[in-house]
Amino acid sequence: MQQLKEWCSDAPVFRQEVLDWIAKENLWNIWVPKAFGGREMSLTEGLKQLQSLARTDGSLGWTVTLCSGANFFIGNLQPEVAKEFFAQPAIFGGSGGMFGTAEKEGSSYRLNGTWRYATGAPYLTHFTLNAKIVENGVEQKNEDGSPKFLSFVIPASEVRIINDWNTMGLKASATHSFEVKDVLVREEYGFVYNQFHLPQPIFKTHFSVFADLTLWVNYIGMAEHFLEEAQVKDESRLAELKSVTSSANDQLYEIANQVESKTENDAEFAESFIQEVHQAASASVKGLSAVIIGLHPYLGVNASREDAVLNQIFRDYFTATQHHIFTR
Repeated sequence: MQQLKEWCSDAPVFRQEVLDWIAKENLWNIWVPKAFGGREMSLTEGLKQLQSLARTDGSLGWTVTLCSGANFFIGNLQPEVAKEFFAQPAIFGGSGGMFGTAEKEGSSYRLNGTWRYATGAPYLTHFTLNAKIVENGVEQKNEDGSPKFLSFVIPASEVRIINDWNTMGLKASATHSFEVKDVLVREEYGFVYNQFHLPQPIFKTHFSVFADLTLWVNYIGMAEHFLEEAQVKDESRLAELKSVTSSANDQLYEIANQVESKTENDAEFAESFIQEVHQAASASVKGLSAVIIGLHPYLGVNASREDAVLNQIFRDYFTATQHHIFTR
């Protein structure tokens, strides 16, 4: 693991040895069923794996989380389409933003747009995206007036990556923008969140809850790494971070157990539960952030050296806090 840390250390992109290690451990596929070549982890098992990666290196945890989270969409695809995509090694990733259009043409859609923040862009075999539905030149609306949209999976060969990820941290996550221009895709390459076609319990998890938990565990893992590296004369100053990370772990895994119980028993995910999970995760991340900021001035000049591990963890963590999920 020390060798892995050295390979990842503030790298602008992952070196081939890191990508080979991820592939060897089959980490892109932690949620993918064994029948499709995946590890078919339970929610709790997968969260522990992601937390361990985030504790090793922020970019490593973040990239595997977001890309394995995109491979999670295998459950939203029709089984024959899933079989087509996963007949060879597949690494999905993309954007959750609504930055483009899908114009209906018979049984296909023509995609156009530029999407931001595709984690792992240079490592992907396929890109995922959300697009507003257009028919006969008119954007379609839901009954509540919101835009009608579908999500799509398209091969990386149909995408132009825009190398615009220039941040202080999470550098190797290579979260670039991408452009899709006049790409025609069959309608079966489209999917809808929370409509699943595979039977494993993990695919009965409401996607908002899945997203909250998988990202939350990254902040905890990075905070634990920060705690491991922090050295101060007065050890009592570390007590609050130890307490907050311990509390976050207890809270997250208690919720994960509740989610697993719901999926195993085919229970509904009530809106109140979904909101409770989101609020708990948001409050926890805010608490971790406040304690790390409060501790930072006591860590000495080393914490400000750009070549120091502690400094990289700080930059990775606070780059991760800019993800919209916990700023709403």
